[in-house]
Amino acid sequence: MTQNLKPWETAVKKLGIPSLTEMQLKSLEIHKSHSDIILLSPTGTGKTLAFLLPLFESLQHDIKQVQVLVITPSRELAQQIEQVFRSMSSDFKVNSCYGGHSMTTEKNNFTSPPAILIGTPGRLADHIRSGNFKTNFIHTLILDEFDKSLEFGFKQEMSFIINRLEAVEKRILSSATDLHEIPGFTGITSPYVLDYLLKEDAIKNLTINIVKSNNKDKLDSLFHLLCNLGAATTLIFCNHREAVERISNHLSQSGIINDFFHGGLEQSERERMLTRFRNGSSNILITTDLASRGLDIPDISYIIHYQLPVTEAGFIHRNGRTARMNASGSSFLIVSEDEAIPGYIQAGYKNYKITGGQGLPEKPLWQTLYIGGGKKDKINKMDIVGFLLKQGGLDKDDLGFIDVKDHHSYAAIKSELIHLVLTKVKEAKIKNKKVKIQISY
Repeated sequence: MTQNLKPWETAVKKLGIPSLTEMQLKSLEIHKSHSDIILLSPTGTGKTLAFLLPLFESLQHDIKQVQVLVITPSRELAQQIEQVFRSMSSDFKVNSCYGGHSMTTEKNNFTSPPAILIGTPGRLADHIRSGNFKTNFIHTLILDEFDKSLEFGFKQEMSFIINRLEAVEKRILSSATDLHEIPGFTGITSPYVLDYLLKEDAIKNLTINIVKSNNKDKLDSLFHLLCNLGAATTLIFCNHREAVERISNHLSQSGIINDFFHGGLEQSERERMLTRFRNGSSNILITTDLASRGLDIPDISYIIHYQLPVTEAGFIHRNGRTARMNASGSSFLIVSEDEAIPGYIQAGYKNYKITGGQGLPEKPLWQTLYIGGGKKDKINKMDIVGFLLKQGGLDKDDLGFIDVKDHHSYAAIKSELIHLVLTKVKEAKIKNKKVKIQISY
């Protein structure tokens, strides 16, 4: 019966998950008996739940200060973890902070401190230096995607933060790669290691294809490959931001709808691109390796390596976006005449021949509506659903994924209906508030 459920079981029920993975169950089992835990597992295998669910055993309602600190390498990952915890509908407050977000909004959030605070190293360090929240009640430290934080050069900021945490009793470190040495500044000494990293046979459901390009510039080969693959969700990886934007512009001019994503974009742009890709308004995302780790981008059918990854680890992380768990997936390497196939994939691949005469991929089923109101305006998901069904004249099946941010929101609408909906709601109000509404391209 519901009243006999443990707090974490109630959270799982709220999430609608039928069962936990072996890794998540093991994490719950060892949480009480070990103060230092290292969780090694590829992106997309459920690490977030593995470290969030056990927190319900140690969070206390009578402490109105930050009790758990989660340090992440990227804004998107901070937002994602916050959203996962919010989806559990617990009565513990959670907030995130990161560069590109309003410092004033974050500072105001500390007026009523969250039990769980998630943030990037630089922004967390800024708040600690300014004394915006107390650190002496933090009993649990989580270093998520720790290897990526080191790669991004956050060692100094993380060391500063950890040195200010005097009451920490439990340290959890997660990583998508094996860690040969744990830096001393983490305070981790004798950890229990949960190792669920990909072994050699773990990508058996992944088909690796080699596409030979006759030109050093592979744009034509990429265009025809996308026409062959059709409208399936596809990630195209490049090594440099400039290449990402150049390829995106070329594909757009050729009639293929796509978006691009890299670390040089403003936070609002990164957010918009990911939202459009997640909700199906764009089925093709061109990106740097920033999208190979941590981000919640489900159901990827194809991975295309337009530029070859620098390392084998990079290749594994990129491909980890598809063929997850028991699913299958396909990876394509576009190789020009003067490029050698990397040694780590000399065997086990297929030569893929592009067929001619294929038309452009079908246009996405959805488009995204931007709504200029969000959580800080007391507008929630159900407000937007009701507004679009009533004022926009939509049926439930015409409405897709809705993402509510602090001061704005995004809603996926069936492509053939979005202009009609925009006409109906442009002058309407949500909760008696006039907000800006437009199509998000």
